[in-house]
Amino acid sequence: MKKIFLLAVLASGLAFGQAKKVVSSDVQWWGYKIAKSESSSHYGTVKVKSGEMVMKGNQLVGGTFVLDMTSINATDLSGEYQQKLNGHLKNGDFFEVEKYPTAIFKITGIKKNNDKVYNSLVTGNLTVKGKTNTISFPAKITYANGTVSLASKKFSIDRQKFDVAYKSTMQDVLVKDDMDLQVRVTAK
Repeated sequence: MKKIFLLAVLASGLAFGQAKKVVSSDVQWWGYKIAKSESSSHYGTVKVKSGEMVMKGNQLVGGTFVLDMTSINATDLSGEYQQKLNGHLKNGDFFEVEKYPTAIFKITGIKKNNDKVYNSLVTGNLTVKGKTNTISFPAKITYANGTVSLASKKFSIDRQKFDVAYKSTMQDVLVKDDMDLQVRVTAK
């Protein structure tokens, strides 16, 4: 009886995949003024609070990442200007981190991509400020010695779809709707 139970547990693990905990991450963001260029942008980081990647054999088949929106940080500035921008990003003008302290990305599909470097196209549901939208991005996925890594190419999302709107008298005239992200996560 014990052997049958053990076999059933093992089989279910193979059917559904093995979860690996995220051990390191690097999420970069770029926001642009109306003229989308490097000179008219701000950029920075946001931390991954927790996450897992699900493997089936040596293939990534799923995963979930929780972003700590209270950690959003503009790294292109320092001192007083950095503090002002960070406060601006965290308040009701943009991410409302007191009300929405986390954002979540859940992988719903991965398929082969023809790019030689970014060998996969990752699709999933991104939830920011309680709004969920499907996004896709090219990524390089590697698996070796029990460690899986996902490194995305820089990709754009429309912040308006997540109600991340600049609430000023100028509305969103000064800020581009598109913001760029680049994600690197490793799980063991």
